[in-house]
Amino acid sequence: MQQTSKNAIASPRAMGAEHVAETLQGLERFLAQLAPRYPSKQALVLPALHFVQERLRCVPIAAVEAIALHLGLHPAQVHDTMSFYGFFRTEKDPLGKHRLWVCRSLVCMLRGADAVLQTLCDRLGIAPGETTADGTITLETAECLGACEGAPCILVNDEHRLAVTCEQVATIVEELTRTAG
Repeated sequence: MQQTSKNAIASPRAMGAEHVAETLQGLERFLAQLAPRYPSKQALVLPALHFVQERLRCVPIAAVEAIALHLGLHPAQVHDTMSFYGFFRTEKDPLGKHRLWVCRSLVCMLRGADAVLQTLCDRLGIAPGETTADGTITLETAECLGACEGAPCILVNDEHRLAVTCEQVATIVEELTRTAG
């Protein structure tokens, strides 16, 4: 199996301090806009983590510290929130350009999700939780994607794909590879 290349995609170090700094400046503006709608500053931690990860494909320690500073929290509080959810990645294990989730709920498994997952693993040369060596696709599993009526389903970035078959895997992978560049 092909191993994940940690340096294949733009890590915070590789993408440059400028990009990280721009993201953190944008974070301040983003939080200032959201703050009036939230009951406490601590409630802004999740939106802040999503904002950073969306742009950097991970949440570097500098971002954890910046979020904590901006919200008047201790960095450990931000890290606790980040580590509670399996969704967030650190700079040591950044996301690929595309995130591909396979639902592993009972309904999806009974309708063939295990075969779809195995086909994806074989096609991409990675196991769930890994990123392709070129940094294009991160493959993950989820307990439920909330689309049981379309089992088996996958989530491609933020888009549900319903009733996915093993035969469709090649097309999906080609689509993601094509749009990665």
